[in-house]
Amino acid sequence: MNKTEAEKRIIELRAILEYHARKYYDEDSPEISDFEYDMMMNELKNLEREFPEFITKDSLTQKVGGTVKEGFEKVEHEVPLQSLQDVFDYQEIYAFDKRMKKAAEEFKKPLDYVVETKIDGLSVSLEYKKGIFIRGATRGNGLIGEDVTDNLKTIKTIPKRLTEDVDITVRGEVFISKTDFEKLNEEREVLEEPLFANARNAAAGSLRQLDSKEAARRPLDIYCFNVQKCEKELTSHYESLQYLKKLGFNVNPVCKKCETVKQAIKEIEKIGDSREDLTFGIDGAVIKVDNLQLREEVGTTFKVPKWAIAYKYPPEKKETLLKDITFQVGRTGAITPMAILEPVKVAGSTISKTTLHNEDFIKEKDLKIGDRVIIQKAGDVIPEVVEALKDKRTGEEQDFKMPDRCPVCGGLIVREEGEAISRCIGIECPAKLLRSIVHFASKVGMDIKGLGYSIIEELINRGLISNIADIYSLTKEDIASLKKNGDKFAQNLIDAIQESKNNELSKLINALGIRHVGTKSAKILAKRYGSMDKLMNASFESLNLTEDIGEITADSVSEFFMQEQTRDLIEKLKAAGVNMIEHQEEVIDERFYGQVFVLTGTLENYTREEAGKIIESFAGKVSSTVSKKTSYVLAGEEAGSKLTKAEKLGVTIITEKQFEEMIK
Repeated sequence: MNKTEAEKRIIELRAILEYHARKYYDEDSPEISDFEYDMMMNELKNLEREFPEFITKDSLTQKVGGTVKEGFEKVEHEVPLQSLQDVFDYQEIYAFDKRMKKAAEEFKKPLDYVVETKIDGLSVSLEYKKGIFIRGATRGNGLIGEDVTDNLKTIKTIPKRLTEDVDITVRGEVFISKTDFEKLNEEREVLEEPLFANARNAAAGSLRQLDSKEAARRPLDIYCFNVQKCEKELTSHYESLQYLKKLGFNVNPVCKKCETVKQAIKEIEKIGDSREDLTFGIDGAVIKVDNLQLREEVGTTFKVPKWAIAYKYPPEKKETLLKDITFQVGRTGAITPMAILEPVKVAGSTISKTTLHNEDFIKEKDLKIGDRVIIQKAGDVIPEVVEALKDKRTGEEQDFKMPDRCPVCGGLIVREEGEAISRCIGIECPAKLLRSIVHFASKVGMDIKGLGYSIIEELINRGLISNIADIYSLTKEDIASLKKNGDKFAQNLIDAIQESKNNELSKLINALGIRHVGTKSAKILAKRYGSMDKLMNASFESLNLTEDIGEITADSVSEFFMQEQTRDLIEKLKAAGVNMIEHQEEVIDERFYGQVFVLTGTLENYTREEAGKIIESFAGKVSSTVSKKTSYVLAGEEAGSKLTKAEKLGVTIITEKQFEEMIK
């Protein structure tokens, strides 16, 4: 590569890496794997090494990724929280050992190593005065981090008081265990919240919540792995970890002292073989010089210490047989094709099954049942099918075809235009049960106070409910059994369930979770048809002609009510005494007739839902989008893009005070 080509590639790599570093460190929403990022970073380092005239201070090779999030106080680290130099093969480890041996001879210091797991989480510093936890901060850019003391105090494994009255600053890694991460994402899926890409970003996003109550709800844990500063004189890293244990800290449990580099490499291999069995995620293994005085002599660069390196496990690829493609139904009804593989050991674990994501992924890879395929697993990520070995095909392979009926309940499978995911729309599908009931009982549904995610999950696990209608068969004794001394809670929940039977029809329609039907369209349908029976029997043409109900929504509603299991559920709800009629109140004051309001921002005296109900009580309409047809935009605090669009279109903007004058 000549000089001009090198400069062009360096500029290109820096731009790509800056973008992905921002997504990873600042937004906690990575778009590429760690391995892909590491490979690009390695390419940049090699190019800068070959063409040092192009090195600049703002290159990511010269600084730590990450910035301070707005809303947090800045903390200047007395001892910088540096990152580590990554290496990808054993030759680089031997080169590191050669440098350390030379330094040990020069400074006449003993040379031992400590090998630890590189925990995949968010690095923090914990500061103690006289044994009392006084402040905690994120790494940030290594020099300045974010004060997240209140959030860190919610982590049970961080001691608030040490066993000795010592002044000490330690470094640790906040993480979420593999099991807790899976459960967290399952809950987010049911609540239709965006899933976390990986456990590291879940931990980072949780710790960087501005509200410590939100952080407290997340299953955060920590392992400490370094003494940054201490009034007690320490000479060995390994001994310092034992001292941290004595003080009450949760210390990295995978930590081995090694006398030679060969022992260190053996330990790295051992960690690699057993990382599937670890309860927490790792993204490599770390080799550190044990003698703290030798560390001082060896020193650091601006970005990394010279006395430590991080070995990144390369993705391992193996060939195997794609025996079959089955289907998994998620809690939102998403149908995921699953590859059934001839078992093969990859990166320390035996793989016999993995996701194929969706129909488009299979077509893109041109996969057939019976293919010989290559799979890979980098670190702790889910194994993936990389490619089909088409030259090994015998002609007996079978083409893949998505089913048109749910493999769990037999309900209709629908893939809407523009979406990659196919979904089961069966309301009584057992795979969707938790999600369906959570939505049914939610505030936007039947608003059954006290019937939240964890209670519903427990009721299902105990076999007390197996469909939505079973909610109305629950007894006080059933509910009381869920909690110690749960009589009062049980009575309150029974009362809330009984009260929900009297909800308007629009609440029930929204609670059924029909795709593309929200609060507004549920009200339109309830008003248009007046009863559940009339709505169930409405034709697609009739639905499509309903004002503000588009073709996609009409099609979704029609398909939903054509399902036998939908009609079965409605009959059960009728038998339980749930209201099926919209009691339309007579509008006496029609001052807002023909006027369309859009609500944006936070109001002081009303929720948006409350303000919307007031507008509708005066015969007005509430819309979610600003257009030329909009009469007023009611703007509260922190109004966003809707306010900007209203200003551009010349729509009348009113304050909460003006709104109150209008409704007097």
